[in-house]
Amino acid sequence: MDQPHPLTPSRRQVLLALAATAAAGPALAQDTVRILTEEYPPYNYTDHGHITGLGTEVVQAVLKEINVEGQIQSLPWARAYDTAIASDSVLIYSMNRSKEREKLFKWVGQITPTDFYLFSLKSRNIELSELSDARGLQIGTVNQDIGEQYLALNGFAVGRNLQSSNRYELNYEKLKRGRIDLWIMNELGAYYMARQAGDDPALTLHKALRVAELSGGGNYMAFGNKTPDALVERFRRGLEAIKRNGTYDALQRKWL
Repeated sequence: MDQPHPLTPSRRQVLLALAATAAAGPALAQDTVRILTEEYPPYNYTDHGHITGLGTEVVQAVLKEINVEGQIQSLPWARAYDTAIASDSVLIYSMNRSKEREKLFKWVGQITPTDFYLFSLKSRNIELSELSDARGLQIGTVNQDIGEQYLALNGFAVGRNLQSSNRYELNYEKLKRGRIDLWIMNELGAYYMARQAGDDPALTLHKALRVAELSGGGNYMAFGNKTPDALVERFRRGLEAIKRNGTYDALQRKWL
């Protein structure tokens, strides 16, 4: 009767390598994270086929700090938002934090500052003393973004006094053409889009009303609630690290 052949060193090494690969599978998968964002310049936008912007560069710095590969994809905001909520281990940025969103996400941390306004054209110089003064006016929003959600919670409605778009730059064009009276937008983004259109924001845009409830908190990166806490904490530590080592401040100065 033939005796079983002992494992040769080469076969033993192959089996050990296969076992190690199988064991490492979940860990390796966690070292590549799907990341969703939108066209929201200058925080995140596509330039010559590459996604860039202040928020993007902060996220990329965090990825480098924690040695994780990120597959960044730009989608319409409503789709990115719903996907992040429903998925495991999908990061989303740049997103404003609000009471309505608080329990829908596991928040990593703030990546950029924000200050929101209802803008009108300088030539119209609309003055509002409070939000209710805008009820009879048409306001440009983006589907499911923080501005639209905020206005909807305060009695405004899409199709009545809100005109919802899928892209932020469309609202600037609507404002210039007189199709809307006001545009809810953060200051940095509004000024950037005006300049991209060849305009001087100081000459074309007027701050009709500061939206205090949306200002000062900043944009965040976050995961949906199905994400393991360990992964969220890994990103949180990475963000804290780049804020300590000066990388975060350098990126803010570069873009702001």
